[in-house]
Amino acid sequence: MLFPSKDRDPELYPFRHGLYFAFYNALNWQVAIGTPTVLFMQELGANSFQVGLVFAWTFLLTPVQVLATAFLPQIGFKRLTMAGWSARGWCLLIPIGLALLAPTEPVSWMIYLMAMATFVYSLTRAVGTAALTTWMYQLVPANIRGRYWATDQMTSGIAIVGSLFLYATLFTLLPAYRAFVVLYSIAVFGAFMAHRQLKILPDVDKPRLISFETIVSSTPRLMTEPSLFRTYLWLSVPLFAAITPISPFAAYYLKVSAGLTAADVILLTMVTYFGLIAANWYMRAKMDRVGAKPFFRLSYIAHAAIALGWIGLLNANGKGLIVLPVLYFLQGVASGCWTSANLNYLAKILPDKDRALPVSIHGAVITFIGGCSPVIWGLFLKTGGSLPSVNVVVFKLFFASLVVVCVVLLILLNKLPEQAGVQGPTPQGVWMLRPFRALGNLINLVDTTPQKKDETPPPTPPSAR
Repeated sequence: MLFPSKDRDPELYPFRHGLYFAFYNALNWQVAIGTPTVLFMQELGANSFQVGLVFAWTFLLTPVQVLATAFLPQIGFKRLTMAGWSARGWCLLIPIGLALLAPTEPVSWMIYLMAMATFVYSLTRAVGTAALTTWMYQLVPANIRGRYWATDQMTSGIAIVGSLFLYATLFTLLPAYRAFVVLYSIAVFGAFMAHRQLKILPDVDKPRLISFETIVSSTPRLMTEPSLFRTYLWLSVPLFAAITPISPFAAYYLKVSAGLTAADVILLTMVTYFGLIAANWYMRAKMDRVGAKPFFRLSYIAHAAIALGWIGLLNANGKGLIVLPVLYFLQGVASGCWTSANLNYLAKILPDKDRALPVSIHGAVITFIGGCSPVIWGLFLKTGGSLPSVNVVVFKLFFASLVVVCVVLLILLNKLPEQAGVQGPTPQGVWMLRPFRALGNLINLVDTTPQKKDETPPPTPPSAR
């Protein structure tokens, strides 16, 4: 059985509500910040810039996770997490209302309202994520954390694949706007049930106050002073900026230019997760033995192959769509290889005691700059017509730039030193199906050592007042 029972797994059973949360939460975020929202924006008549902006909110607002940790000493882990999750659920009522109106022609105010709803959703999501995983790490005993997170990822994956198959069926059987009403209603239900599961879980002690002076002074130094971390950071940025726009613009192009249905696009998205699972299944037994660099190379090669495949598809004027499942599967493989290799390599080049801040900086920088990429490319991909469409010439240039980036990174990768072997205690498994969870796991910029009741807390530094 997927969820632990009292007889079958008595150690994990007390934390079953965290696993229920993972299942219901996947029904929510997969719709709100995934391919279904890209398809809904297209149905409303949004252009490529507006689609890129909506997709980019999650990336652009990732640094809010770091800033939100400032509230943990006052609010605590459980209250901050629940505040973020309850607020974001309300945002999904807006697309339900817009879908009920079912406009036959593009209406500007509806597109802007949807863009604002996804902005607020991503903002509150970032706030809640700042506390969620650290709360779970405090709550779940160390001896069963690996089993807990592995089960967490399994439940999320089953919910994602199952829901995507259901959504594809809905778009086959129902008119588009009716399907979106059902789809977003399921997402709201997932948000409601996820909030209920969070409410049942016990809280943990509040952390100590955060030294903002250390964060403010160390961040620029880590980003600019010569070091292996700085070298690796700025080698990661080009790839993330080059690959982030693939998912939204591929879905947008296939729907508005290639003539695929929403059901087809969602089924292709599901293939991506199969590739992600396959890549991580293959790497689990080999990463510690061969190191991270071979999987960086595999990721670069896979991304270059994806780009070349898309260029060929675009040159064929939409013919040869039979290769799309292969391209989407490779996208999952490439993403899985890079994300897991990234966490493995960071654990090797950073000291155990001072790892949290640089890893958080690395995640915040690459996701923020990566989030700018869909917005910028979206400006050039849109055409001047009244109907949604994609500038195919610019789309080819986008994929050509991805090939160039991958070739350059393959050459520069040789300059990164690495010794194969077991990495440090970077959390494993959390990146298998939900790569964004990796940053949440590693944002631990607070001292979570419980304070004794008779202990006087340290004075607040001037920068935190």
